[in-house]
Parts: sequence; C-alpha cells; structure tokens
Amino acid sequence: MASNSTFSVIGSDVTIKGDITATADLHVDGTIEGDIKCASIVQGESSTIKGGVTAETARMSGKVIGSITAKELVVLKTAKIDGDVHYDALTIEQGAQVDGRFAPNASHKASAPTPALPTPSEPAKKGAEPLIAG
Repeated sequence: MASNSTFSVIGSDVTIKGDITATADLHVDGTIEGDIKCASIVQGESSTIKGGVTAETARMSGKVIGSITAKELVVLKTAKIDGDVHYDALTIEQGAQVDGRFAPNASHKASAPTPALPTPSEPAKKGAEPLIAG
C-alpha cells in the first residue's frame, strides 16, 4: 500500500483469511475471517466479518461474528452482529440485530476512587459513649 493512500477497498469478490492491520480507512464488501484493526471501517451490506473489529470509527451494515470496539460506532438497520460491542459513542438504527452485550469502553467507566474509611481526627476520649448504628 502506498504511503499516501488513505482508503482501501476489499471488494465483494474478495475473501481474506487472516488478520488485517491498517492505518488507512477500510471499506469492506467482501468476506474477512480474522481480526481487523484500522483507523476507520465502513462495512457494506453484503459483507461478512468473522473476527474482532477494532477501529476509531466504525459504520457496520453487514454481518459480524465477533466483538466490535470503536470510539464512534454506527450500526445500520441491515447489520447483524453476533458478539459484544464496546463504544464511546453509539448509534443504532431501528431494525439492526445485535446478539451480545453493549458496554462503554473502559476509558468511560467512572474511575471514582474508593472512599477511605474516616479516621478519627482526635483520639477517643475516656468515658465517651460508643456510637451505635441502628
């Protein structure tokens, strides 16, 4: 692939068995049996992906058997996804089929620190009444 190429097309007559890693944007109309890692992916309606998809942005409209991880994910009405979906921003058209779990990416999960137990600021005084929760 030329260094100035920013878009790659996998035609409907192409079947790839193996993982794909690309810095370019991908348009997939064929069949892929393997994991895909790329900047952006657009999946055609007749396309099938059997493997995980990891991308900054993903627009899925075909069949995916595997997990999808994307910052911005659009699942079109013709999509059939069998796997878990991880996202930062998610759009799903009415009619899309997803058999899996949806979860925000780990970076979005609240990472609030566990509150520490309060420590007394001064030592207990002799003869003080104990606190009883009730």
